[in-house]
Amino acid sequence: MTRKAVSASAKAPPIVKASPSKKAPPSNVYQPGPSERTVRGASGKIIDVPAGWVLLPPGDPMWTRRVKARAEHWLVQEKVGRKLFSKGLWAPSEVISAVKREIDEERSKVSYAVKLEKAAERRAEQQSDYVLEFEAEVARFLKFAPSYAGLEKRMATAIAAHATPVGSGTVARTQRIPVEQRAESAVIAWMRHQTTAYDGMKIPRQRGARREVRRELAAKSRFLLDRYRAGKPLMEDCPLRKALENLTRETVPPPGPSEPFVEP
Repeated sequence: MTRKAVSASAKAPPIVKASPSKKAPPSNVYQPGPSERTVRGASGKIIDVPAGWVLLPPGDPMWTRRVKARAEHWLVQEKVGRKLFSKGLWAPSEVISAVKREIDEERSKVSYAVKLEKAAERRAEQQSDYVLEFEAEVARFLKFAPSYAGLEKRMATAIAAHATPVGSGTVARTQRIPVEQRAESAVIAWMRHQTTAYDGMKIPRQRGARREVRRELAAKSRFLLDRYRAGKPLMEDCPLRKALENLTRETVPPPGPSEPFVEP
């Protein structure tokens, strides 16, 4: 290699890889404005909604999808805490009206009603299967001693019934973690509300304070569960025993005067 070539290569600038940047929000997404027909842009600028546009409220995914695919539109979203809420979609009124007429016509047909009915049946079947699966996962996590097998079944059923309803927002409905982790978290959450004084606690409004309280209560709950797993005799004032006793009274007809709660 010649001296000239070496000199040229030495002066070549190093290759720098661009660091990944956060994805910019779409330009047609806005926040609610200070008045009815205004929106607020990403820069904070207040913008008037074009004349002839109307707001399509959220709640009908089919209607929203078709309007978005057919015409220029503005999405309105509002962030409250960590959650993002849709406030609707601004679009030309004639497009929104035309799409609504199409959808109404489709939904008036018998075939559409049958389609909806079958979809509802599939969802109900899937939900039923998931409830059973989740209950089994909860029971696997509890893993009580044989002497407490009946109590384990009762507790697993109660937690699954509480945690699995669609739209409940509980950990059982998330898909971000495996089902066995969902079951464990659901048990700890259920016990936090049913066997501790958490709901009545006055927790300081300090960063991390609530998380620390939950961590301490979770440790107590795990200690209590371990006693059931080991088959150890329990005191009459056991908080889990009391919680399940109350649950039994709420979900089944009350026993007669001479029929006390019996430990499984």
